[in-house]
Amino acid sequence: MVPSPVNASALWKAGLQTVWQRGRVWITASGVAAGIIGLRMAGVLQIGEFALYDQMFRWRPAETVDERIVLVTVEESDLDRLQQWPMSDAQLSDLLNRIDQAKPKAIGLDIYRNFAVAPAATELKQTFQRLPNLIGIAKLQDSTTSGVGPNPLLAQKKQVGFNNVITDDDQRVRRSILYWTADGKLYESFALKLALLHLKLEPQPSRRDPSHLQLGNVEFSQFKPNDGIYNRANAGAYQLLANFRGKPGSFSRIRLMDLLEGKVDPARLRDRIVLIGSIASSLNDTANTPYGTGSGVELQANFISQIISAVQDNRSLLHALPEPIEWGWILLWSWLGTTVSWRLRTPPKSLLAITGGSMVLVGMGFLAFLAGWVVPVVPPLLGLVTAATVVTGYIAHSEEELKRSKEFLHRIINSIPDPVFVKDKHHRWIVINEAYARFVGKPIESLLGQSVYEIFPTAQAKEFWDQDDWVFRHQIEQENEETFTNLQGLQYHIATKRSLHRDSAGNVLLVGVIRDITKRKSIEDALKRTTAELSRSNAQLRMSQDHLSYLANHDSLTGLPNRKLFNERLVEALVWARQGKQQIALLFLDLDGFKAVNDTLGHGVGDLLLQAVARRLSTCLRSSDTVARLGGDEFVVILPAIPGYEEVQRVAQKILSTLSEPFSLDHHGVQVTTSIGISIYPNDAEEAEELLQIADNAMYEAKKLGKNQFSMVA
Repeated sequence: MVPSPVNASALWKAGLQTVWQRGRVWITASGVAAGIIGLRMAGVLQIGEFALYDQMFRWRPAETVDERIVLVTVEESDLDRLQQWPMSDAQLSDLLNRIDQAKPKAIGLDIYRNFAVAPAATELKQTFQRLPNLIGIAKLQDSTTSGVGPNPLLAQKKQVGFNNVITDDDQRVRRSILYWTADGKLYESFALKLALLHLKLEPQPSRRDPSHLQLGNVEFSQFKPNDGIYNRANAGAYQLLANFRGKPGSFSRIRLMDLLEGKVDPARLRDRIVLIGSIASSLNDTANTPYGTGSGVELQANFISQIISAVQDNRSLLHALPEPIEWGWILLWSWLGTTVSWRLRTPPKSLLAITGGSMVLVGMGFLAFLAGWVVPVVPPLLGLVTAATVVTGYIAHSEEELKRSKEFLHRIINSIPDPVFVKDKHHRWIVINEAYARFVGKPIESLLGQSVYEIFPTAQAKEFWDQDDWVFRHQIEQENEETFTNLQGLQYHIATKRSLHRDSAGNVLLVGVIRDITKRKSIEDALKRTTAELSRSNAQLRMSQDHLSYLANHDSLTGLPNRKLFNERLVEALVWARQGKQQIALLFLDLDGFKAVNDTLGHGVGDLLLQAVARRLSTCLRSSDTVARLGGDEFVVILPAIPGYEEVQRVAQKILSTLSEPFSLDHHGVQVTTSIGISIYPNDAEEAEELLQIADNAMYEAKKLGKNQFSMVA
């Protein structure tokens, strides 16, 4: 039997409802995950993924210096001494001979030398001829830049490697290149050639995948366009995800002129890879990495160290998950966000759970990164939050609709037994039920068309009029409780619910429903004492919570913000400064002579001194400034919205003058000074940790310059 259209429609709706109830979690999670994957494939999430990926490098514990690599660096002072650049063939020949005498394993010349620089071109050729462990550089031509040719003699001896790098859209280097095919020829990179000289190994095809390089027991998997945080990236040539060793300055350095003048112990070069390159700012040989801006020679050192460390130290290379697993990873976290929100249902609980889940996700991503796996974090994090937001919004909408339906039915039911009245915009009764007339104590006919001032005493009439008027003006439903005495002298406690309704003609009407709550009020009066006691207990608990919060965020000795609260305020100030394009100054203070006070007058006087210093600092700064104690005799000051360095100088000088005035502490006259280091956002750095470190370094510079002054490290 074919069902009727009505039955078929009902069955169809019931079936959809069943599917939704049983599969709403997976339906929502799959939809969110698909949207996130689509955004990722469109490149929308790339900036966020780059930022978190770089941050994980900076979170990672510092690694030890790779002593197998030594940098011979050309600095600005060396250029002043050389009086020319490029350096002459004679000088370069002398440099290479001195390095060779120390018996290094390999020498990397990260300086272009495709033409002679008089004098002594013949001598340099002889040096190139007799050094089998010397590798020079060349730059291969690509789609964006022209190439730079190699030294002809080194090229003839096959002792040249290319130093090309690949930058991402934000101009940072996150990948290295081992091989490059151009004009039908296969070229080896500068880093690979030097690493092979050190390892004394020949590249072999991987036993697992012959298209991949293997050195010893380590396979160097070739980068693919969608590996890790990337989406449709340029995967030409043979690339690796670069596993940088650390921030600029992570390799041992020797100044060029120190080496030429014989001031370097040859043991520092023996059996090492010696890289010769420039770190002088005027030569502009720089590269941006997750750690910031460094020199090109340091970048090559990182590439070399990655290869050698993987083979000799089992240091992890960076690997990416297969793309289907990454999609499943995003779906999993979208499912978690959906499931948690459906089960908790309330926004506060869901927010707490999603916050905790986000922290777990970031932590898992970081632990995976430490183990050498680049696991997407931003897409699943967005999936988690988006899924939770969608579900929470749906639940809130559903419950609001249910609430409205219940309230409408409640009004309809109450309109029968309870007193109900309807008023026009002039506050006149236009509809009254029998229950309301009995409640007031007057017939319906005598109330219709009247206002409250014509029926009730003035004080009571004004109260009713004001409540009606508030609903008319704000167009918001309101319920009030009051004491009501009717015209027969009977007193009630009533609750009146007032709401607005608009008819088809646009007339605005006020509908009121009254409930007698006299019995409830008598019960409430009996419970007032208990309520008061509970209120007092809650107040005491809030005071305890506020006190604990204060202790957690303030220094117990001085009452100033502690390191935790300082870090939070500094991060907030940086966010504000970025949005408003403002400058922030950070002052790092360290008391001069504080140890002597402790040693001669005791720690009690030392503590009094720290408290007095805190008070003086607080009184000589603006209310918008933050003064915090980091520990010991170290203080920091955040100066937001500083117009320029001159204003910072004035503040620093004011602090110096204020703190240098004598202190009277426990019948002792005490006098100390302070040294101040200054850093400015965004001129010196853009991140909180870097700003603090720069200010700390500047403070030590002020100490070296004689104390009781301020300094700003260039």
